[in-house]
Amino acid sequence: MTRAVRTLPLLAAVALSGLSAQVSYCQAPSDTVQVHMVITNESLREGESVPVLNADNVQVKQGKTNLRVTHVLPAQGESAALQLFILIDDTCDPSIGNNLTDIRDFVGALPATTLVAIGYMSNANVQVVQDFTMDHAAAAKAVRLPRGNLSASDSPYLSLISIIKRWPQQKVRRQIIIVTDGIDRLRGTNQATNPFNTSTSANPRGGAMMRGRSTFGAGAGAGPDSMATISVDAEQASVLAQRTNVIVNGVYSPGVGRVGRNSWEAQIGQGGIGKIADETGGEYFALGFQNPVSFKPYLDRLQTIFNNQYFLVFEAFPKKKGGLQRVKISSNATTSEIAAADNVW
Repeated sequence: MTRAVRTLPLLAAVALSGLSAQVSYCQAPSDTVQVHMVITNESLREGESVPVLNADNVQVKQGKTNLRVTHVLPAQGESAALQLFILIDDTCDPSIGNNLTDIRDFVGALPATTLVAIGYMSNANVQVVQDFTMDHAAAAKAVRLPRGNLSASDSPYLSLISIIKRWPQQKVRRQIIIVTDGIDRLRGTNQATNPFNTSTSANPRGGAMMRGRSTFGAGAGAGPDSMATISVDAEQASVLAQRTNVIVNGVYSPGVGRVGRNSWEAQIGQGGIGKIADETGGEYFALGFQNPVSFKPYLDRLQTIFNNQYFLVFEAFPKKKGGLQRVKISSNATTSEIAAADNVW
């Protein structure tokens, strides 16, 4: 029987006590602070090898200022610990069924250093069907068919926010794979009466994200109850994930109902999840607005990504108040690129 998440279990902390990343810390100059994050070294073309990263070939910029990189530690060996949460939207169409075998196979083949949990998103919350465990076979068995129905408050973004807030921070990698169409049914259909409704939300990239009901002519297929643009909760989820060093990866799967069949809504939904993945240093996979024949290529790519991650430590210049600061991370390699969060706390 599923249950709503209150707090994630202590099992993760106990099981990871011997797997915590072994990063040694040095004293930063008095006018700087040490920043810790996870980055991924990715090949530009599928199947190509990537060079090994070290403190000499990674560059970090804060504005126009080059920052001092103190550690670039591969997430391997004693530092390979990973907490992976797989979230599946209960509004997904049951036609996803054939792809659940790919998810089960992926979970069953995870390395021993990975703790995995399985949850289902509905009603702006997450129900956990498998807490964090090293028993990957048990986690694979917990993967079930989405209910394929709607609740009063379906929002993958509020569900994502709820699980991140309840996830105890530890010095290990934390990743999410979210399977959803990304459509915010809560805000898209209840804008006039939604108690969460406000006019704008700050964007770390600059500017503001619009919120509210669209009008006719706002876009092809948009109607009076359609989202005019990406849900503001996508912005809030991205900010929270970046602040807490959670990397979000997305896989598109169509949802049920007429909204799920609407290409305008699907496009906005893909934009919301894609935005979060991009800004947190993750990946987003979609094959237009349909289910792919198999999720396996996506999941294989994600495992390759997990195998090429590093813990990065650098010295940054803080502002007077804590907040997200924009950074740009790159390497001098010509055959690969670094994926990382856009902002650090």
